[in-house]
Amino acid sequence: MKEEPENITHEVVIPRENAVFRLDANGCWRNDGGRFRHKKIIDFFNASIRRDAAGYHLYQVRENIREKVYFPYEDTVLFVFDVVPEGEALTLVLNTGARMALDPAALFVCNDHLYLDHDGERVKFTDRSLMKLSRRLGFQDGRYTLRLGGREHPVAQRGI
Repeated sequence: MKEEPENITHEVVIPRENAVFRLDANGCWRNDGGRFRHKKIIDFFNASIRRDAAGYHLYQVRENIREKVYFPYEDTVLFVFDVVPEGEALTLVLNTGARMALDPAALFVCNDHLYLDHDGERVKFTDRSLMKLSRRLGFQDGRYTLRLGGREHPVAQRGI
């Protein structure tokens, strides 16, 4: 994240209930007109996601004004948008642009969706990212597994 300028003189904060957009359970931005379609706007929103004590918000600084728009979301705010093989390891690319190594021990399934627990945050795999993992995922005797680094790693199952 870029360092904030020192000349901030104003802050504009929009509470969640006044936001005109939301993030759905599949990681798609929506408003009353439906799903956002413009890639540059979607990328800007995703890259602007931040979290503070009050929750998740979109963040930007324009000149001397700090803007925060808290927004409603379904399920979670963080999503795996891409899976990149790097040797024996896999790198996950999140909707925010952050990259992280896949830790198989952090995976879990909840309500038929694959998640990752990262620093206490639920990160949900999108359909696209699941397609990239599909050859590595297994299901036998009621248990999910992930093949990585020559090993079968069990994937935990959790309730809501």
